[in-house]
Amino acid sequence: MTADIGRDREAIGEVPNPLGLAGIEFIEYATSRPQALGQVLEMMGFRPVARHRSREVLLYRQGGMNVVINAHVGDRPTSRTPTETPVISAVALRVRDAAAAYRRALDRGAWAVPTQVEVMELNIPAIHGVGASRLYFVDRWQDFSIWDVDFVPIPTVDQRPPAMAGLHWFGIVQYIGTDRIDDWTEFYRELFAFDELPDEERFGILPKGRILRSPCRSFYLQLIEPEPGIVDVEGEESLQRMGLGAPDVPAAVAALRQRGVEFVESSGVHVEQRGALTKSWLGGVMFELVHDEG
Repeated sequence: MTADIGRDREAIGEVPNPLGLAGIEFIEYATSRPQALGQVLEMMGFRPVARHRSREVLLYRQGGMNVVINAHVGDRPTSRTPTETPVISAVALRVRDAAAAYRRALDRGAWAVPTQVEVMELNIPAIHGVGASRLYFVDRWQDFSIWDVDFVPIPTVDQRPPAMAGLHWFGIVQYIGTDRIDDWTEFYRELFAFDELPDEERFGILPKGRILRSPCRSFYLQLIEPEPGIVDVEGEESLQRMGLGAPDVPAAVAALRQRGVEFVESSGVHVEQRGALTKSWLGGVMFELVHDEG
């Protein structure tokens, strides 16, 4: 991931935010191995805090970050054959008005995701994202949230576990097809009002591709095209990994290493103040740390 951490963001000027976008509410993984992925998340500092009322879905949390593990067969993306390897299947965006954001997205060409709401469940509107993923619109994320309706707290567990070493959402890396970078840039610009970072505004240890900045200035998207012989993405477009911001990357790495997390150390990628990359679990689950004061 990359960012212009040093620039005074207030000096950039006011940027339109038609949806009232206010960050990421949750990132969801789909997997047939929820316990194994749960162990990985706990190594990364997340804690299981709630279970879905009627589905095989668990909520993990640390600080202001929510991660959902979805093992409910009926909820897996229909165009993807379920496998043991976890995939990022959805991202929920905080918006001012979920219904209005949904209608606006459809008016601009987004594809609706049909909902299957059970008794006592919220209807959270969603559109199709990259690959088989979904993009949800959530407007219940403050005093009264979606978790208060659809989930049951796990007894005796702290519902607000603190973040390790100041970790927080920084962004998401998305793999795209060859010559598709302009298409995806337009998708996020038109539907959500993301804007493109200039090439000179770079940060982190993996500064490739194109960086899109959310209109709320709270997270980024990194679009990466395939590079034959260097990065093998098997031609698929997908949400590949999440980026976690850390005010002190070496300190965060040291804390995570104590929990058993291993990091990539090579001539091209290694731990430094700018960022770090974990080694892979479960066939492809990785996390990227990026220096960001938050």
